Amino acid sequence: MNIGIIGCGLIGAKRALCVAPHRVVAVCDVDEAKASALAERIGARVERSAEALQAARDIKVVIIATTHDQLAGLAADALRAGKHVLVEKPGACRPEELEAVRDAALRANRVVRFGYNHRFHPALLQARAIVDSGALGPLIFIRGRYGHGGRIGYEKEWRANEAKSGGGEAIDQGVHLIDLSRWFLGDFPHVQGYAPTYFWKMAVEDNAFMLLRTASGQAAFLHATWTEWKNMFSMEIVGRDGKLQVEGLGGSYGPESLTHYRMLPQMGPPETQRWEYPGSDDSWRIEFEHFVQAISGGDSFCSTLDDAQAALSIAQTVRTFR
Repeated sequence: MNIGIIGCGLIGAKRALCVAPHRVVAVCDVDEAKASALAERIGARVERSAEALQAARDIKVVIIATTHDQLAGLAADALRAGKHVLVEKPGACRPEELEAVRDAALRANRVVRFGYNHRFHPALLQARAIVDSGALGPLIFIRGRYGHGGRIGYEKEWRANEAKSGGGEAIDQGVHLIDLSRWFLGDFPHVQGYAPTYFWKMAVEDNAFMLLRTASGQAAFLHATWTEWKNMFSMEIVGRDGKLQVEGLGGSYGPESLTHYRMLPQMGPPETQRWEYPGSDDSWRIEFEHFVQAISGGDSFCSTLDDAQAALSIAQTVRTFR
């Protein structure tokens, strides 16, 4: 398939390099220098505007990796133009913005999925397989933490501008934790939280504390933070018969690993098995493969419109507790 990319920053470039055997044939960005640099790097052309790229007859798929305020509108336009669309998370600033995307996808009979690539990290894929095997028994709760420390000038970047980002850390890394928790436990009709700003001089939150409950009482206790001075990711998935613990995402987040603690009949110290994943981050490529499977009508772990809308709704609800 031929692909067009709207948004040529860090994420757009990551996406462009992870689509083989398919090919990115066109890119665009409001920053022409970024578009030109990416186009030269991957051998694509630069389109003068998002509208021109969406109208291009040689493009079947559009990947959208812009600031959050642009995502939903561009996705709906691409769908109306007859393209299949992969939208970077969170998909919009507000969940209601995704209704236009839903309508456009239904009318055009095209596939839209959302870029929650953390589902496709090897430790989390293996964790999902273990949960699906029944080895943990009924799940009880999830405990998740995700954070980084920002950088000098962080309060002046677009993520600190609510009009462009939709919010702070609840929207940035928090939605990843929410999406993963929903992937394992299902819907959370009960949402509590606290979204303060502790350190950065900005109007949006730099921390998000979340306590989410399913209808049957399973819980997810989540913390996303921009005041974690050493980057970290940790998620524990606890069942009646054991626990899975995922640590790290590679790179600055530390080596990625999965540990399975199996409860023994006599209880006491659990039987422990550990896996490590020292390779490069392959989640972007695997996610795109699943997106292609979704286009073909096959099974896919990609986040759907319902998933994206639910994660964004929970994040925005948590932001009201400030």
